[in-house]
Amino acid sequence: MKNTRLSRALCKIVGDVIQTTGGHPALDALFASSGAPGEPPALAHHSKWKEWLFRTGQDPAVDSLQVLGNVLEEYMDTRPTDAADQAQWNENKLRIEAALAEDGLRYFRLGRVLPVGQATSTQDDGQIAARLVPAKPDSVDEVILVVIQGLRRAMHPLTYRRKGAEQLRFANEYDVQDLLHALLRPWVQDVRPEEYTPSYAGKSTRMDFLLPAHELVIETKCVRDRQHAKGVGDELILDIAHYAAHPTCKKLWCVVYDPEHLFMNPESLKDLEGKHKKGNRGIDVRVFVVHK
Repeated sequence: MKNTRLSRALCKIVGDVIQTTGGHPALDALFASSGAPGEPPALAHHSKWKEWLFRTGQDPAVDSLQVLGNVLEEYMDTRPTDAADQAQWNENKLRIEAALAEDGLRYFRLGRVLPVGQATSTQDDGQIAARLVPAKPDSVDEVILVVIQGLRRAMHPLTYRRKGAEQLRFANEYDVQDLLHALLRPWVQDVRPEEYTPSYAGKSTRMDFLLPAHELVIETKCVRDRQHAKGVGDELILDIAHYAAHPTCKKLWCVVYDPEHLFMNPESLKDLEGKHKKGNRGIDVRVFVVHK
């Protein structure tokens, strides 16, 4: 694969714009699902994203134009509804387009960044689509990781649909669960929604998804308001205790959907990750925070 170097100037402008769209967890997930290589740079918010993009252009194993297009797609293709936001969006969009032009590049809808003058025929679209197909995962854990990290991108074309088509909204846990279920079904034969856990402290609870062949449970939370955001951690602690008692659950992956960025310190949920013991049983926990 021949990579395309991304100039420092282009990376800075894209980074300056993208940093306004979310905090570290949201943009970490966006860059990871877009194919940016390696771990997030350990830098401040104002410089982290330009550095990650620049590093993408230096990696010979990465298609930097594909990654750049994926990072830009939602921002460039979604016009704000508020008039005041539209003015800022237009200005930022022009800045990005000018920076791309300086490097001989152009952005096309659906996350395509191509050299100026390169045809965008049906044949080229097919070649681009082929490059966008992820490598075949080696394990079900890799499949689920791709699905979870890509939830935001999967929501985008359903939320901003073509003219005349009804827009789908992801406003509660059931909406997120349905999308997650649909994305998992082609990959996992046995996905059991709403399986009950054994009783713990006199109560049993329904897990969102059990993948029995893989001894894995997926639990989703949707942050409703700031008050609920304060209690999400406590809810997960109780869930962990319940799931640790389930005979076929060895791994618990928690997906916290926070569309309005109400959770003040999402990094604190990472403290729940790792091995949790209950009697002679143990459960491995991972936590993912997904923003709109």
